[in-house]
Amino acid sequence: MRNYSNSLLDPDESVILIIDEQPAMFFAAEGKRESVMNNVVGLAKTARSFNVPCILSTVESKKFSGDLYSKVKSLYPKVTPIDRTSINAWEDNNFKRAVSETGKKKLIIAGLWTEVCVTFPALSALEEGYQVYIVTDACAGVSKEAHDMAIIRMAQAGAVPVTWMQVLLEFQKDWSNQETYTKVMSILKENGGVYGLMVEYAESMLKN
Repeated sequence: MRNYSNSLLDPDESVILIIDEQPAMFFAAEGKRESVMNNVVGLAKTARSFNVPCILSTVESKKFSGDLYSKVKSLYPKVTPIDRTSINAWEDNNFKRAVSETGKKKLIIAGLWTEVCVTFPALSALEEGYQVYIVTDACAGVSKEAHDMAIIRMAQAGAVPVTWMQVLLEFQKDWSNQETYTKVMSILKENGGVYGLMVEYAESMLKN
């Protein structure tokens, strides 16, 4: 049993929201899009590995933005993303109900674009008393300035900036937690970049 302080992310108190990670949104995003794509997959795997509810949402998927990123969608084959017309996901009754029904108060949000589809629901949720965490490296804006200013705006309102690997390791908490250890190491090797390479190297050295 893990004992988390109130200031740390607890998987039992958290829900992960993945919003509008869709082709049309990626096309207009500035920055390392491949990195964002990798990071949101790592975040989705984190949710699945720690049995954290993961709410998937898209905007105008049939008319404009396309389906949710396939590598995220494949992790939740039985989940139909909540498709919306509202720019602010929090103004969609189905989305808001899905969040409420989890009973969780710590919202961990990733999405495109940072300045719109992440900022709007983040500010709305903060106003209603939720604790909000923004996974900055699983988000992107139409420009670096747009992304950076959105993070500053949300942080000033009370949201907490985090990264996807920080969420993963904060959930794990202790390497002696064998229930999730193997899953965490697998995620690190598949999505952890250079750190994942280091894990593979360390494992190979131990075998020798």
